[in-house]
Amino acid sequence: MKILVTGAAGFVGNNTVRRLVQRGKPVRAMVRNVEKAKKRLEDIVDEIELVEGDVTDRISLKPLMKDVAAVIHLVAIALEKGGRTYEEVNYQGTVNVVDAAREAGVDRFIYMSQNGADSAMPYRFLKSKGNAQDYVAGNMQNWTALRPSAIFGPQDEFFNSIARLVKLTPVIYPLIGGGKAEFQPVSVNDVAEAIVRSLDDETTIGKALDLGGPEILNLGEIERRVIKALDSHRILFPAPTWLLRGPVIFMEKTLPGSPVSTSLLDLLAVPNIVKDNALVNQFGMQPIPFDGEHISYLKNNTVGVAVRTIFKGDIVN
Repeated sequence: MKILVTGAAGFVGNNTVRRLVQRGKPVRAMVRNVEKAKKRLEDIVDEIELVEGDVTDRISLKPLMKDVAAVIHLVAIALEKGGRTYEEVNYQGTVNVVDAAREAGVDRFIYMSQNGADSAMPYRFLKSKGNAQDYVAGNMQNWTALRPSAIFGPQDEFFNSIARLVKLTPVIYPLIGGGKAEFQPVSVNDVAEAIVRSLDDETTIGKALDLGGPEILNLGEIERRVIKALDSHRILFPAPTWLLRGPVIFMEKTLPGSPVSTSLLDLLAVPNIVKDNALVNQFGMQPIPFDGEHISYLKNNTVGVAVRTIFKGDIVN
């Protein structure tokens, strides 16, 4: 029996798949594009079953559930691009995966939710994730939901985007939203470890577990650490969200790889911190800090990388 991982070539997905392989777990890795996935997973491609599937296509999911003992569902979008919406991917996509798993008699379901996800939220991203989590809890018996704060690590979207924007804004850089929004950055290594441990830990069944790093940082502190990691210097000035809304709308409409959207800008009003950190209280782990060598990967964001990613929409990591 295999473990089906959806979004296996994604940021959290490829890190989780590698950890599963290290533990000797049989993995069926579901991706949207097999050829692209082979490049990201080339070091372990011979040790996994790589299959093509799309969470928005219910028919494509059914055959993938054959001989599956557990599903780790990681597919989600933070930015709406190419006509794919939060409701279509984050919510309905999860419904499709749950239904296919349940029909196939899959026993275990791990869902990657989001800190702050709530069906009552007015923010569409958090609402879509909250609705999806509710559906998982209501339709799978042996479920676990993991709810991380902002995840950092090579290939991350959020912190790398800050680094790329720093590279394109010499001398002066805005304190986004005044730099007051709070986060508890959590390492992708810790998130992947929590996912894998949850599989065989019956005490996690029926729980929604919040995951955070060891520190609560406001966005201003995060920006300063990113700038330091880049060995750069910038003059920071407070830029309220109302002032940034116009430029963000322009970027959304004109840049293929826009690193931000008005939906994400609105989310700065919601503190992204955890009250009960399951990394410590459930798994007994010591979370990795967003600092020093742990964020040295940000140096890979050269001006050339920033241009190709933001202005051309290329995937460079």
